[in-house]
Amino acid sequence: MTGRFIVLEGIDGCGKTTQIQHLVEWLPNSGLMPKGAALLCTREPGGTPLGRSIRELLLHTGDQEAPAPTAELLLYAADRAQHVETLIRPALERGDWVISDRFAGSTLAYQGYGRGLDRDLIQRLEQIATTGLQPDLTLWLRLSVQESLQRRLGDKEDRIEAEGAAFLERVAQGFAQLAQQRSWCAVAADQSASDVRAALERQLQEHLA
Repeated sequence: MTGRFIVLEGIDGCGKTTQIQHLVEWLPNSGLMPKGAALLCTREPGGTPLGRSIRELLLHTGDQEAPAPTAELLLYAADRAQHVETLIRPALERGDWVISDRFAGSTLAYQGYGRGLDRDLIQRLEQIATTGLQPDLTLWLRLSVQESLQRRLGDKEDRIEAEGAAFLERVAQGFAQLAQQRSWCAVAADQSASDVRAALERQLQEHLA
């Protein structure tokens, strides 16, 4: 397996999607990627056709029954298993690079710390769903809950985003602990978008050159 797997993590409103759009343009011209390697941009949940259906079940239930916490956890695991087996691992084995908006860390942060589900169980499910695959680099966009809520004022929220400040505080604490435990690279997301871009580029150059 010769490709590289990069993940961006963080609470809602931290700017992951915007920064990934920049990195998709920057990486192929950065000199980091080998000649002939493609760059795949994906996300969780919803990085595969099956995953997009799961995403709707998880985030946009409307007036339908919402999944209970354990069912929610298992749906995320199913999405990840499909994602790894059909998209991420085959791409890496071809020598391509993959950049993902969220991966297993988000499940631990949201379902483990946020929902209070058994974190040992979540990590066992992570091993099953990923078959041991780990990112080469995880970039954590660190943002305060207050700033997250301020940025998302007036936005239409999905089911998880609508959980409120107390839930998001627990999630943020989870991300902070995971970043320390798993040696993620932290980038302050309360800077200007251009400063965040520059910081992400420096981290990629430092760790993947």
